[in-house]
Amino acid sequence: MLGVVENHSLPRTAAFFDLDKTVIAKSSTLTFSKSFYRGGLINRRAALRTAYAQFVFLAGRADHEQMERMRKYLSALCRGWNVQQVKEIVAETLHDLIDPIIYDEAASLIEEHHTAGRDVVIVSTSGAEVVEPIGELLGADRVVATRMVVEDGVFTGEVEYYAYGPTKAEAIAELAESEGYDLSRCYAYSDSVTDLPMLESVGHPHTVNPDRALRREAGTRGWPVLCFNRPVRLKQRRPSLSMPPRPVLAVAAAVGAAAATAGLLWYTNRRRALYARI
Repeated sequence: MLGVVENHSLPRTAAFFDLDKTVIAKSSTLTFSKSFYRGGLINRRAALRTAYAQFVFLAGRADHEQMERMRKYLSALCRGWNVQQVKEIVAETLHDLIDPIIYDEAASLIEEHHTAGRDVVIVSTSGAEVVEPIGELLGADRVVATRMVVEDGVFTGEVEYYAYGPTKAEAIAELAESEGYDLSRCYAYSDSVTDLPMLESVGHPHTVNPDRALRREAGTRGWPVLCFNRPVRLKQRRPSLSMPPRPVLAVAAAVGAAAATAGLLWYTNRRRALYARI
């Protein structure tokens, strides 16, 4: 249990959740690759690359350098995409693609934090055109996400704000100042060692399905290690755990194409053979 309901005479508190492999079982951005392909935004080759990137991501084999290179690739890939079309594709396929991969354990935690009077904030490296609808589906109060530069209704391919690593912690600090959160009493959840600054910024850090490096840090620091392994549709959860409707206040706004999610292993000919099997 997460404790009693917050005493509202005290400073406000929040629970900050990474999204990919923490709240949902896959990469939020790459999950939409087939939908973007069917919508004509990407070609077959790009769809295969993102499919393999999803494999690398799920296998936990993408390191910082690989993720940075994939960010650049995805940023270039989305150049010229119509923003409204991206929003429509995400809205049309959100329930079919995302609802089935939400961890039951994460959904329960979100409910428990709300019951305790805490705000719930999704802090994701994926872009906000993807993260904001997912946040609304989850009943989050706020969203921090990567945003891309938009001109004349299309993405330029440039990143305006990259919610990754230390910038996540900076965004949390800014929210704490604007919303009056007492970070020493706040909670944070992540699977990746790249979110170490975010976890260090709160008084109650938790690791979820941690990668090897984060698991070592958790052991050294005595942080809780949670195992989430039950993806389930929200409507299939027990009625007592159904998600309450909550407004999403977007802190960052732009596309999910700049997500940090995979690696560059597909650059080699050997990886091309893997594409054909996906």
